[in-house]
Amino acid sequence: MAIRGSAPVAERELFAEYPFLPGAESLVSDLQLSLRELLTDPVYARAQELGRARIRAAVEDPTGATGVAELVHATAEERFLSFLYARLLLSAAPTRAPLRRWAVAEAKLGWGRFASAPLEELAQVAARLQFPIEPDGSAVTMALPDYLHLATPIREGQFRLAHQGVRRGRVHLARERAARLIQEGVRVRLTSPIELADEVRSLIEEREAPFLKEVADRIPAPTARTGPGVARLAPEKFPPCVRKMRRALNEGENLSHAGRFALAAFLHRCGADFETIVDAFRGAPDFDEGITRYQVEHITQHAHGYGYEPPECAKLRTHGLCLREGDPNAALALDRAPDLLCHEDRLRHPLQYYRIRGGAVVERPTDPEEPGAPRGASGRPTMPG
Repeated sequence: MAIRGSAPVAERELFAEYPFLPGAESLVSDLQLSLRELLTDPVYARAQELGRARIRAAVEDPTGATGVAELVHATAEERFLSFLYARLLLSAAPTRAPLRRWAVAEAKLGWGRFASAPLEELAQVAARLQFPIEPDGSAVTMALPDYLHLATPIREGQFRLAHQGVRRGRVHLARERAARLIQEGVRVRLTSPIELADEVRSLIEEREAPFLKEVADRIPAPTARTGPGVARLAPEKFPPCVRKMRRALNEGENLSHAGRFALAAFLHRCGADFETIVDAFRGAPDFDEGITRYQVEHITQHAHGYGYEPPECAKLRTHGLCLREGDPNAALALDRAPDLLCHEDRLRHPLQYYRIRGGAVVERPTDPEEPGAPRGASGRPTMPG
């Protein structure tokens, strides 16, 4: 498999800075480089090592704050080849968790560049990703369908369409919000592995098995904890929305800020101890133990240790987190027969579901002077993401 095409000189630096852009492979067209050569030829040893370094940096810090310093001194071709090499290795990994974590880190690195790049450059990147934006003074506009496509997975309150200015089919956005949307588009794009031929996959597994094992061992994984903080929980009695959130994290998928807050608050009110709640987030592709511990402590120690109230069903629905059993695909997603309890009019809260199923909930005192949990996106703490 050879990499073909040609890139104008003006695009070389753009592709080196944003190697996830369609057409970036044209950087190496003059080399007539095949994937086998990239994987085996000592000429590309530097690109290979930089590719491994990109993966290590993502595993160590998915926030993107820990970059690879050597990339600054690499050529445009080496920077792109290192990106391609990293993506090839992770596409051959036995699980998707390392790829998802790397996708988060690379997307956040991209956001760091989006935030400081000229608006024209940001518009060029967005157009190449097929989500074009247009300058509107110091802000930008984006077509409504593109906005919905990018904003739906984010599901943070400030990205709800009701909070945006929409005129004549276009959404008006501050530059920072547009950059965040493009970051999400990059993350989704990189989360999909490259389709590898059997020969290429076998070659990667043969040459990089020790490195792939190192990466797998360093990925935070859900912890099976025992003790009072776990024994009192009854996960089989959790509502479908909570089971789906836990499954997403256990499988290394991303979960929105609203979902992470809801899960932490719910587990706390069900009697889970601090360590058990932290462990629930270890499978997140952007898991950072220090940040997670800080946020969990903030959520659980509110109101003298009773914690924030988990969101009601109506709030979960507004954030796209409701998963009613009996709805299409719900039973499939949860690997169990449909349960119509969520459809009953009396059900208003996930803790109510848990009580009805027989789970024990830590009740909050009814003290009129007790400060209530802040309402709305601006007043509610968020989990790292």
